Amino acid sequence: MKNVELIFVPQTSKGHLIPILEFAKRLVDHNNRILITVVLVKSPFDSFANAYIESIKASKPDRFKFINVPLIVDHHRQSFEDHVVDLIETHLPLLKNVVTDISSSKSSLNSTTFTGFVFDLLFVPLVDVAHEFDIPSYIFLTANAGFLSLLFHLTTRHGETRDIPEFKRSNPDELISGFINPVPSSVLPSDLFDEDNGYPAYMMIAQNNFSNGKNPPVYSVGPVLDINCRPHTESNLAQHKKVMKWLDEQPQSSVIFLCFGSFGRFLAPQVKEIALGLEQSGYRFLWSLCVQSLSTPQPSQNDALGGVRYNEDMFPEGFTERIQGKGMMIYGWAPQVEILAHEAIGAFVSHCGWNSILESLWFGVPMVTWPMYAEQKMNAFKVVKELGLAVELRLDYEQLNIDNV
Repeated sequence: MKNVELIFVPQTSKGHLIPILEFAKRLVDHNNRILITVVLVKSPFDSFANAYIESIKASKPDRFKFINVPLIVDHHRQSFEDHVVDLIETHLPLLKNVVTDISSSKSSLNSTTFTGFVFDLLFVPLVDVAHEFDIPSYIFLTANAGFLSLLFHLTTRHGETRDIPEFKRSNPDELISGFINPVPSSVLPSDLFDEDNGYPAYMMIAQNNFSNGKNPPVYSVGPVLDINCRPHTESNLAQHKKVMKWLDEQPQSSVIFLCFGSFGRFLAPQVKEIALGLEQSGYRFLWSLCVQSLSTPQPSQNDALGGVRYNEDMFPEGFTERIQGKGMMIYGWAPQVEILAHEAIGAFVSHCGWNSILESLWFGVPMVTWPMYAEQKMNAFKVVKELGLAVELRLDYEQLNIDNV
């Protein structure tokens, strides 16, 4: 029998890359005739993505092939919102050319049956390529069903409010199927209130998913977590050993873990306030503070949007000395899965990325919500108000600035 091949086109931040490729790994484990070609836009300096992909190649060398599209803008130097805009405007045409070339070449091969595409939600316009070659395509949604409900709501709402379709912060709560409670405008993604860029981008994605007013079939998968993940670089391995050794020395369920995702950044005044709060709480803590690399001193967009370089001045005077033995700082990569799995962890202050929520639930760690960007406010609303699975620190967020601490 012929092998069958799927082309996967993921977005490469951790929250998107891991779920879609873990799903691909499960497919090839399920059927030894399935081959996967992965087309991606990836920075050569993204050590996590590079190492994670190499681990897949090593474990399944005859089942996966990776094609890298040259990166034009390094998303590690951007806010999440700017990164999404660049993906759609700059890299999407390049991806379309590559996918079209692959599709053309596959159609002339007889050894393998080319059976379909799997696109990340952000690359939904690539569905046009699938239609051009009459090949089935699927959108892999790394968010939850509530976010899918929002996309469907946008298409119906847009048709009903053609005169003034954009969202206003003064709007009444939205009745969205998939949510038990009315959804306050304060927990909707902030980009929906940007009528020039954000709202049109959301509508483009929504209308491509629900074209011609039809609901596509929806398949529930997951959780597809990398539960057995391991550090992929030497520096990460050293960090991992240090963190695990410290946790091993702490009492059971005594440590608060704080981690805010790949794009979670704070301005220095907010860093100081978090430090004061942790110290005054009297609890043990493990805090993963995402910082810019000290080796790249040139300015970047993250400087204006909350990115910071680590220095002692960010913390209250004497903070690092006073927390010795009771608190630990991680600057950069954190082995989140293994931290959440450790018996010393008693609570998780999270940005409410969907993968982080799933990992926390998987290991039975109570959550405190601090959403930062994208659909994370809706995720926080879902787990606090609808499911009763988390405690609210806050459900909304504003653009980080010096006055909003």
